Amino acid sequence: ETTKMHVAIVGGSDAGIEAARRCLELDPGVQVSLLVADAYPNFSICGIPYHVSGEVPDWRNLAHRGSDDLERLGITLMLDHRVTSLEVPLRTLSFMHDGRAGSLSYDRLLLATGANPRRPPITGLDRLGPEDGVHVLHTMPETFALTDTVGQLPTGSTAVIVGAGYVGLEMAEALTTRGLHVVVVEQLPQVLPRTLDAELAASVERHLREQGVQVHCGSTVEAIERVGNALEVIVDGDRLSAGLVLVATGVAPATELAVDAGLELGAAGAIAVDRQMRTGIEGVWAAGDCVHTHHRLLDDPGYLPLGTTAHKQGRVAGDNVMGGNLEYAGTLGTQAVRLFDRVAAATGLRDPEAQDAGFDPLTIQVDVDDHKAYYPGATPLSVRLTGDRGTGRLIGGQLLGSYGAEVSKRIDILAAAIHNGNTVADLADLDLSYTPPLGSPWDAIQQAAHTWQTARSRRG
Repeated sequence: ETTKMHVAIVGGSDAGIEAARRCLELDPGVQVSLLVADAYPNFSICGIPYHVSGEVPDWRNLAHRGSDDLERLGITLMLDHRVTSLEVPLRTLSFMHDGRAGSLSYDRLLLATGANPRRPPITGLDRLGPEDGVHVLHTMPETFALTDTVGQLPTGSTAVIVGAGYVGLEMAEALTTRGLHVVVVEQLPQVLPRTLDAELAASVERHLREQGVQVHCGSTVEAIERVGNALEVIVDGDRLSAGLVLVATGVAPATELAVDAGLELGAAGAIAVDRQMRTGIEGVWAAGDCVHTHHRLLDDPGYLPLGTTAHKQGRVAGDNVMGGNLEYAGTLGTQAVRLFDRVAAATGLRDPEAQDAGFDPLTIQVDVDDHKAYYPGATPLSVRLTGDRGTGRLIGGQLLGSYGAEVSKRIDILAAAIHNGNTVADLADLDLSYTPPLGSPWDAIQQAAHTWQTARSRRG
């Protein structure tokens, strides 16, 4: 009787689960052990703000699949198993479970250890935690700690959010919805600094202020102190009293195990992998927020931790663990974020990145209605397109519009066009759907394409 191949996967979020599922799709007889450091496999980190806001009241609904569903697929779930070291030449790993050490032998290994919240150099941050009202937000236990704090605060209490990326701003909405007065502090000169150009970011900032959120860009949180029952947050020398502080300044790849095992690191200190998600060591793959990410338009990998990316990389890794030959096609960093009743979205490169990559970028903006003005409810939509002057190739897009204005649909059209190497002119030729309540005979992105082509011909 042949022995079953044993695949060990460290990490139970998007990449780890996706890889496990793919292994079992290809060979239902394979043994897949999934080691998860906590008790919450396959939970949607992206859904956490909507549980905090109360829109998803039951936290259990954030699970893409329950533990029973995962076990029915044939996955051996090892919850609350924290892997402490990898003995790669011996093909074994060591873990702690219930205070006891154990080990596991495997044939093939996938690391899907994810990322950890960044903790910026704020004086006092290392001494304060959830019991003081100071939070980070990346796991279910961190979510429960935050909702406990929110539940104890009187309505109108101040919450300070450090960081105005998409998680920081989604949480600004969530905490405002929960009746708190939210102050967002961002070190860079604009909100969504890694997603939008300044022109659209200024509109987002105005919208946040209209909803009662205080926004301080180009400002630094220098220190956090506990004073009696409150927190004192020192921003550019000014003192702000708060009941809650949430640090949302991005994530860093969780690579401690990989480093100890001698795996090579790549961009941003993430695990270096090829497009087949292989590490430099035979029999070891890695995927998700712990690895660097190959980009569709750039030669060098970067670090773009996104749920969509993790799912795709996990599937590629699972296929290849089973002897396949799949390649990860590369990311464009496509994102959308809803902020109250606005949606901002972006894909591809903006001018500075495009220039660094050797393109000759030209970016235009049009402000048009999301659908025919005579049909009630038309709202303004801002479209920014970035193309390469020399080749006419589409290389980036940004959108800002009302919730319900098909913003994510339109950014996805742009993402598909960039992925497939289309020109801006090709965009204008696409046969897109039209009905007056939803669009125009020339869709908003096609109107932007015409404007781009005119600008390009004018500037020679």
